[in-house]
Amino acid sequence: MRLTILGGGGFRVPLVYGALLGDHAEGRVSHVTLYDEDPARLAAMARVLVDQAAAAGVPDAPAVAATADLDEALRGADFVFSAIRVGGLEGRAADERIALAEGVLGQETVGAGGIAYGLRTVPVARELARRIARVAPEAWVINFTNPAGLVTEAMAEELGARVIGICDSPVGLGRRIARLLGARPQEAWIDYVGLNHLGWVRGLRIGGRDELPRLLADTEALESFEEGRLFGAEWLRSLGAIPNEYLHYYYFNRDTVRAYQEAKQTRGAFLRDQQRGFYAEAGRAGQPSGAALAAWDRTRAEREATYMAENREAAGVGDRDESDLESGGYEKVALALMRAIARDERATLILNVPNGSTLRVLDAEAVIEVPCLVDANGAHPLGVEQLPLHAVGLVTSVKAVEREVLAAAASGSRADAVKAFALHPLVDSVAVARRLLDGYAAAHPGLAHLR
Repeated sequence: MRLTILGGGGFRVPLVYGALLGDHAEGRVSHVTLYDEDPARLAAMARVLVDQAAAAGVPDAPAVAATADLDEALRGADFVFSAIRVGGLEGRAADERIALAEGVLGQETVGAGGIAYGLRTVPVARELARRIARVAPEAWVINFTNPAGLVTEAMAEELGARVIGICDSPVGLGRRIARLLGARPQEAWIDYVGLNHLGWVRGLRIGGRDELPRLLADTEALESFEEGRLFGAEWLRSLGAIPNEYLHYYYFNRDTVRAYQEAKQTRGAFLRDQQRGFYAEAGRAGQPSGAALAAWDRTRAEREATYMAENREAAGVGDRDESDLESGGYEKVALALMRAIARDERATLILNVPNGSTLRVLDAEAVIEVPCLVDANGAHPLGVEQLPLHAVGLVTSVKAVEREVLAAAASGSRADAVKAFALHPLVDSVAVARRLLDGYAAAHPGLAHLR
């Protein structure tokens, strides 16, 4: 099989390639094509993958090619992995800074920052989808580009069911809960439902029995893992569920905004500076074998250790535990998804797919994040219990915002864009929404027409 990675110079590409190196089954990926518009990042990442293959000692490692020609990258692809970042980390840093200046959250997928990122990304994602449909119509598209649910819904306008969104947050959450309950994650059924970065684990069945109530009753166990420490045992028991970590931005918004305002630099600015150093080091000529991979390993360890540091500060908890830092995220979901489709090996995975009739409060085209049965015909959402009212309010409000982003990206209408900002639960004023849009339009050339 042939895999094309859009955003092939991106920092997380080695995670995907590392998963492919461990796959030795018949019908595995044999060729990987990296596509990126930045030749320096592309060259640096290609060096890391060469080091990875050498370190793994795999004689038949997937061949790697790199190109800046999109049609060349897509031609003959069986799977296309989309992980682009429109505006780069400089754009993310600006998104965060502009929002925090208005006293609202600027995180890249939540609130004002997520809306700005979506307005920049959706037009590009739609054009990529059209190009894929023309050049590689039989390819399956796996989308990790953020905001993942919104971008998947935009690409589905052109690709239908052949685009599937993935995220590592629900997988990591389910894995941590299963292990606390003494089960192997692959043996547990995770009752999870919501939107991307806005979902809840409402049950975890082991041998047909829901063991989540046992965990909710145990304060010590609850507060021994990432989400338990962030939200606190009392609040989790009140909800009767374990929220995705990104819901911390909603449930503890004032605390989180204050922590971000007081931080030395935003997350986007930290990653921008960190990755500048990495790409300069990895791309340096004349380095010994293994140097690029070693630089990537060091950078990734620091990146993971500082993830959501401001949220942990707002919650008054310490550093991440070693168990929260382990791999096993979206690259393994992507590999399992490709295996299930290519080999018709049925798998149950939490994915971003069109709703169909799964959640009655949303229309059929709305992309949601739920457990799906995956086979050669794609991903099929499984039946779930309906959401409680407090969750319905958040899910429908945020989906309404996503629809306004899609409309604004298509129409170029300032009114649609202002409406997207103003309707978000974490933006508390139409006047603030207008100022946010003016700030983003001034900072990002692609949004200048919305001023």
